[in-house]
Amino acid sequence: MKQQIYLLLLTGVLLNACSLDEKPYGFYSGDNFYQSDEDAESGLMYAYNALNYLEYLRGIWYVGDIPTDNMYPKSDEPGDIHMLENWTVTSNTELTHYYYKYCYIGINRANAVIKKISGGNFTPAVRNRVVGEAHFLRAWNYFNLVRTFGICPITTEPISSLEQTTAPLAGSILQIYELIINDCLKAEELLQVKRDFGRTDKVAAEALLAKVYLHLASSKHYQAPGYKNLPIDAEEYYAKAALYARKVVNDYPDVYGFDNNLRHIYDVYAPDGPEHIFIMATDRSGTHEGMYTKIPLQFLPNNSSVPIFIKYPDGSLQQGNGNGWGVFLINDDFVEGAYLATDKRRTELLHRSIFDQNGNEILPSPVRGYFTSKYVDPDFIGERTSARPYLIRWSDIALVLAEAAGPTEGYPLVNRIRGRAGIGDLTPGMDLETFRTAVINERKLELAFEGNRLFDLRRTAKVTSTVQEASRLSEEDAAFYPIPQREVDLNPNVPNSQNNF
Repeated sequence: MKQQIYLLLLTGVLLNACSLDEKPYGFYSGDNFYQSDEDAESGLMYAYNALNYLEYLRGIWYVGDIPTDNMYPKSDEPGDIHMLENWTVTSNTELTHYYYKYCYIGINRANAVIKKISGGNFTPAVRNRVVGEAHFLRAWNYFNLVRTFGICPITTEPISSLEQTTAPLAGSILQIYELIINDCLKAEELLQVKRDFGRTDKVAAEALLAKVYLHLASSKHYQAPGYKNLPIDAEEYYAKAALYARKVVNDYPDVYGFDNNLRHIYDVYAPDGPEHIFIMATDRSGTHEGMYTKIPLQFLPNNSSVPIFIKYPDGSLQQGNGNGWGVFLINDDFVEGAYLATDKRRTELLHRSIFDQNGNEILPSPVRGYFTSKYVDPDFIGERTSARPYLIRWSDIALVLAEAAGPTEGYPLVNRIRGRAGIGDLTPGMDLETFRTAVINERKLELAFEGNRLFDLRRTAKVTSTVQEASRLSEEDAAFYPIPQREVDLNPNVPNSQNNF
């Protein structure tokens, strides 16, 4: 039975996106499927679909934010989410198991596309685009894996038999990053600059390269566990991060760029806004979760299903779901201690009260704590919304460039982002080390609740000194989560009690 479950996992059998039950009803890995350009596109969409699985999509916040200093779950939320909050994750924690599992489902589907389409008889333009995007998706999933679990198994061939489900463990963490980098370079080579809602292009590949090189450079520089002994030069990798971030920030102003309107970035009707380099193609018109999302319900308070309204400083109102679950709450100390009182990222995007359609505050308030309006769909249909996670956006890469390149190039970028937030410039005259620390702090404010925080803390070896719940641990303990026990049991190549570095 365990082997059957593992085979389903790695062959990428299509699961019901709104259920954790594995219900196979077809897959696209056979030679008899990939016969036409349309088949190639369908196989690629199947690989993209892996990102939408419930526990993978919510893992953006489960893994990226809940274990940090900015968010926490409501106290009566059931399940393993409190293990993430309290830093008591074990190899048997369900949520990290699902995250690991769906990364490999996405990898296997990408592997199938790369294998079947690369040498096939397809229109060259279609082949290049489909294979290029599949290389990006494989890199994306491996980047999520290595930052979360450290050293893990590597497979680059599609799984078609039970014997293929015991992939070897990577020889080092650098081996995984070399695969990620090569995939991104291949994607950059094959893809064009082409904005297409929900898909990736050449710019997305360059943006991911910049993030990967920065993660390696800073992890080495700050001596993060798992990286301190890597045979790389931190400054060389900072330079590579700056090279690719510079392309994203400077070379495509007619396609991607800075959005002067802070709230416009989070408008569900503007998924093609200049900031959005990689964003999921979900919409409230979909027929099942994965085609639409319930993201706002995770953040918004419950008002007994009566629609709520969020009031902004200019007096305008925005409607939101009144049947929210209020799972993801924001730490008071984070809001009141990290943001200036005048910062629009606080005054426009963080809230403690809800209102009726006439702008009157709803009392007694059902709000349990601060919540964010980054994820609100005013035209929701029941629980169905068009709210989407912001997987890669321009300001993220601008901050990558600032951190990697240093003060001379970085000050104008950071100050532009701060200016949009209505606050003053960074203190001038910082040396390189002080400036990089300031940029990482700016990332905390700008990219809050977008799934980046844990990885920024891990790559700078600051988890235990920043997150109170992790303070009892060593930085080595906090560096990676254990590989799920179910996977250890099924794969003899993964040793028990794997320390991941």
